[in-house]
Amino acid sequence: MVRVRHAVTTHKRKKRVLKQTKGQFAQKHTRYRQAKRSLIKGLAYAFRDRKVKKRQFRQLWIVRINAACQEAGITYSRFMKGIKQAKIAVDRKMIADLAVSSPDAFQKLVEMVKKAV
Repeated sequence: MVRVRHAVTTHKRKKRVLKQTKGQFAQKHTRYRQAKRSLIKGLAYAFRDRKVKKRQFRQLWIVRINAACQEAGITYSRFMKGIKQAKIAVDRKMIADLAVSSPDAFQKLVEMVKKAV
């Protein structure tokens, strides 16, 4: 029976890991062992930060809406309550975009909300 050697698969695996760690600092992209550790850590950070990104954007939208609401003379919580009561189907992302890009449209939205509250 022929002995199985894994040279090809091992080389392929190492090559793939080193290719994925391209751009890393120092030995993290040249030495396999350090590169593998770096890759695992990097993938873990990427997984975690995909979740964090969603939270951070939501926080940013809330801050922008709150700032625009204060300029319009209404609190954020009353504004959001009014949005729900008036049954206006816009999410925080769209409201924040309105507040930044077109303040006139946001002001009209605030007037609609004030009528509902």
